[in-house]
Amino acid sequence: MKQKEFEFTLTEEQIAKYPAEERDESRLLVLHKDTGEIEHRVFKNFIEYVSEGDLCVFNDTKVFPAKLYGNKERTGAEIEVFLLRELNREQRLWDVLVDPARKIRIGNKLYFGEDNSLVAEVIDNTTSRGRTLRFLFDGSYEEFKNTLYTIGSLPVPKWIRPRAEEIDKERFQTIFAANEGAVASPAAGLHFSRILFKHMEVMGVNSAFLTLHMGNAHFHTVEVEDLSKHKMDSEPLIITPEAAEAVNQTKRKGHKVVAVGITVLRGLETFVTTTGEIKEFEGWTNKFIFPPYKFTIPDALVTNFHMPKSTMLMNVAAFGGYKNVMNAYEVALQEGYRFGTYGDAMLII
Repeated sequence: MKQKEFEFTLTEEQIAKYPAEERDESRLLVLHKDTGEIEHRVFKNFIEYVSEGDLCVFNDTKVFPAKLYGNKERTGAEIEVFLLRELNREQRLWDVLVDPARKIRIGNKLYFGEDNSLVAEVIDNTTSRGRTLRFLFDGSYEEFKNTLYTIGSLPVPKWIRPRAEEIDKERFQTIFAANEGAVASPAAGLHFSRILFKHMEVMGVNSAFLTLHMGNAHFHTVEVEDLSKHKMDSEPLIITPEAAEAVNQTKRKGHKVVAVGITVLRGLETFVTTTGEIKEFEGWTNKFIFPPYKFTIPDALVTNFHMPKSTMLMNVAAFGGYKNVMNAYEVALQEGYRFGTYGDAMLII
């Protein structure tokens, strides 16, 4: 397929700027992939589409405060730094994006914090993702990380709001976030409330967790026309033996495995055995799924409404069927569903 086939018109007003008042009170579009039938529900109705013995798989990654606001030496020009990946713990090296990037050169120093308590030097500006910074800090690694995270802000995407606000400290994380390392929130998991989890537990619906730390590239639109030529950035993935066994047991017993989010969908399909099971895994994945694709593990998918030409939309279309999903998106736009991280949800069954 071609990337132009995933293009549609999305206005700024259709992107959610704030989350729903309660996590499980966002709208839910239910798409039946075998028939194309669409239902309009509220997310708390999710419980009606799962049964005893089914398994919901969540991504327990936790977003860290990856945005820094500072100033360039001499000129004092305002600089925004997006921390992407720690490259070297001992040398305090980080792979970052800098905005505005055109005025940053190797050797420039950047100052962060009210009292310029954190200083970084640009040592490379030729990486595929942006720049490499060396933070100049004399204390221990723990003191450095604490300073970095104290100064930093949660990386709420600019197409939601220019800067993070107080509400984001709670609502930009899932209630089960545990393993720090993501620069983007696994949005589908944001809809699950503690009350909904309790209802699932009472019903005998099981839960399992994998960890996939989402990078900023997850949100990039695909630039190449031929999707087979698009390369995803690698992201760290952990599937514990317990999670793998829970998934395999569910499949053996004939119950549904529900992938909560695109990261889980990709994680479950990263390493599948010839017998249709998954194994424990700790490494990197650059799995890119687009139509047509035959899934082995997940039977249902919970996801948000994504941006045009995004890899996430292509993943969804692979699972629900291209025509079904693009029709559902057209209906969602007509019905006023909210798009993006804080937007409404879709369940594909």
